[in-house]
Order: sequence, then C-alpha cells, then structure tokens
Amino acid sequence: MPTEYTNYVGGQWTESERGDTFDVRNPADTDEVIGTYQASTEADVEDAIETAVATQGDWAGTPGPERGRILRDTGEALAVRKDEATETLVREEGKTRSEAAGEVQRAIDIFRYYAEKSRDLGGTSKASSAPASELYTKREPLGTVGLITPWNYPIAIPAWKLAPALAAGNTVVIKPASQAPSMTRIIFECLDKAGLPSGVANLVTGSGSEVGAPLAAHDEIDGVSFTGSTSVGTAVAQSAADDLKRVQCEMGGKNPTVVMPSADIDSAVDIVGVGAFGTTGQSCTACSRAIVHEDVYDEFVEAITDYAESLEIGPGLNDPDMGPHVSRGELDSTLEYVDIARDDGATLQTGGNECTGDEYDGGFFVEPTVVTEVESEMRIAQEEVFGPVLAVVKVSDFEEAVAVANDVDYGLSASIVTQDLTEANRFVDAVEAGVAKVNEKTTGLELHVPFGGYKDSSTNTYREQGDAGLDFFTATKTVYMNY
Repeated sequence: MPTEYTNYVGGQWTESERGDTFDVRNPADTDEVIGTYQASTEADVEDAIETAVATQGDWAGTPGPERGRILRDTGEALAVRKDEATETLVREEGKTRSEAAGEVQRAIDIFRYYAEKSRDLGGTSKASSAPASELYTKREPLGTVGLITPWNYPIAIPAWKLAPALAAGNTVVIKPASQAPSMTRIIFECLDKAGLPSGVANLVTGSGSEVGAPLAAHDEIDGVSFTGSTSVGTAVAQSAADDLKRVQCEMGGKNPTVVMPSADIDSAVDIVGVGAFGTTGQSCTACSRAIVHEDVYDEFVEAITDYAESLEIGPGLNDPDMGPHVSRGELDSTLEYVDIARDDGATLQTGGNECTGDEYDGGFFVEPTVVTEVESEMRIAQEEVFGPVLAVVKVSDFEEAVAVANDVDYGLSASIVTQDLTEANRFVDAVEAGVAKVNEKTTGLELHVPFGGYKDSSTNTYREQGDAGLDFFTATKTVYMNY
C-alpha cells in the first residue's frame, strides 16, 4: 500500500477536514503510486491561514540570525537526504537522475544562501534636512503570504519562495502542484527537523480550485507569489488585486535562441539542444524557437536533427538524456502542437511521435521534435508548448532575427549565439526578455540574481531570487527621528 501523507498545519501533520485523498503516480510507470495526498478544502486553507496569522508577530520578532539558523539547518537536513530526495523527484516528476540531483542541490544552496542573507536584512540611513534628527528606513515582513508552486521544478521553486519569505519574517501557507507534492513535503520535514516554530509555515495539498483560489483571494493573506501558466497566473493576480494585496506571478515563455553566421554550429547545436530538450522541454525558460540566419540555416537544421535523433529516451532512474512528460495531458498537448504545426504548413523534420514498446508502454514518453520551415505567425512559433518541440525559423539578417525574437506575447528568457561583440550587445539591448544570454542556453539560472520576465511572462511587479526575492516579501518603512 502506498504511504498516505497529510497536510502540515500548526506544526502538526494533519488530515484534511473532508478526508478525501488523491494518488500521485510515476510518469514513467503509471502502475507505481508514489504516495497518497490530502485533497484539501477551503476549510483546510482557512485553518492554515488562521494559524499562520496568529504566529506572524512572534516570527517577525525572532532575530534575523535565528531565522537564518533555522534556514541553514533546513538546508543541511536536506543535504543529508539528497539521494532520497533525488530519487523521489525522478519517480514523481519524471526528470532524469542528473537533472533531479541538480535541482535538489539548488534547493539546498537556496536555503544556505537566504540563511546568510537574513543576517543583513536592514534599511538605509539618509542625511536629514533638520538638525538633531535622524532619517532612516527599515524593512518589515509583509505578514502572512500565500505561495502557489508548479510541478516542473517541484523542489527548487518552493525553496526559492519559502526561504526568502521566512528569512524576511513572514509566515507562510503553500500549495504545491498536485502532480508533484512530495518535494515540498520533504522540505517541510526538514523545516520541522530544524526547529521551525509551530504555525510559521503551513503546507496544504489539493486542487487549484479548492486550495489555490481561496488562498490567493483570502483577505488575511498579505501577498501571493505564484509560478505557473499565464492563464492561471492572470486569474491569481486578478483575484489578489481585489483587496490590493501584493502579488508576484512568473508565468509562461516562448524563448528564442538566435544563431548568427559567426557562430560555431556545433556549439550552437549544443546550446539550443540542451535548452530545447533538457527536462523534456518542461521548463518556462526552455528554448522553443531557434531563429537561424539563412547563411547557416541548412547546416544548423541538419546538425540539430542529428542531435535530437541521438538522444536516449527512457525512465529517469536510468539517467537517460530525456525522461517522460509528467502526465498524459502534457503528452497529448505536445502531440497536438505537432499536428497544428503540420496543418499550418511547417515541416516535421524529426520526432513528433509518442514512444511505444516495452520500456515506454507504462509512461508518457515522446520523441524530441524538430519542426522547420516555420513562419513567425504560426501557432507553433507563438504559443508555449511545454514539451520537447523546437521550431526553427529562417531569417535574413540581425534586424529580422531580433524582430522575430520579440514577435510573441512572452518575454522570459532569450539568447544569441555569435562571435560578433557588436551583435551580442545590440541583442542584449533590443531583446524583450527579462533574462538575456550570450552564447548560453536559455535555461539555467544563478540563484543570487533577479529572475523574471516581461510582457505575458510576468506580472512585472517584483523579481524572484537574490535580493529581489527579499524585496517582494518585505515592506519599507521610513522613520523620522527627532531627538
């Protein structure tokens, strides 16, 4: 029998009020149930929020170094469990073992980073215009915040929301994605082991409608941080705005890599290939468009096709090049976009099929896919696929490449492959994206610098990670001290 896991509210592991549950299955082998979780209700959300609000004052009054100590011990507890957490992530979400290990390590590093940042949370001192007076600012926690996290990075994203929220003195209620809640549960087991006071952080599992929506709309929630699709994020932001609570949403992407004639094609193929097919394309920063100069287009298409066809596909525990989709719905959506591309007149260069056979029959596997002869107005060039599908667009010059890169509703991550320094700098200046890279893949982020998008990729309010992550979770008070 699979283990049944409960919510974490008020420092206790508790069943939901209604008692309903749901199973989480291995996307590489759907016969395997990873665990059974609580299908919580709005009443469970109310209980968690009430508990968090009641403890917020005490937590805010806890010295920053002590909050940091708890975060540091959480990171160390997670480090001890790294191998276990890695295997759980692989079995639950489908990442390859190497990808999962990297993500778990990132979560460990995030807790360690914010443990130290909690020591220097403070304000600024300014010169006053009046004599015998001081003028300074201080940073205070927002209060109680709601966090809603996705399935595609099920430990890194909860970590980079939880750690700065707690470091800043907020109390928290978090709802992880139902496809992959185990990693957030492991974080909470580590927080508990580190001695986090009861009620400071609370975990409630369940659906978006039953848990996420009431969490975002609740009038005692002071801020909401969401990562997920643009459609859901827009609804979350609109709901949160009803009572003017602070909101931060990081959402979809349609990320380009521009390949110019000066590029080394082998390097360009590696950069695009890893960005497009790593994590099965299930990343908001995945490269879904290769915008290639006509002088190197044919050479690039031949090489990226060979790259895609060389990838080993299989269960993540075997550490292949690419694992399965997380669900049947995600797989079907990817296959549908391949059909849409062909119907719109694009050419299916390679891939585009569900993988079948003994190794694949129990899971949601798809071939890495390259689509060529793509025009920028086609849906395959405009809409987020969230699968291992690369659309290749031919352009005649740098200006057209930048225009095509910007010709979408999204603006999350973008890169260029070039040996021309002028092109590199012009691209950084002109591209409409929150992350711009030169001779690097669109995926992969440093934890100590801001992350976020432009246009429909973000609410364009506050960035995540680094000092920017703390900015969202704090309010600034200006103090006039006349002595």
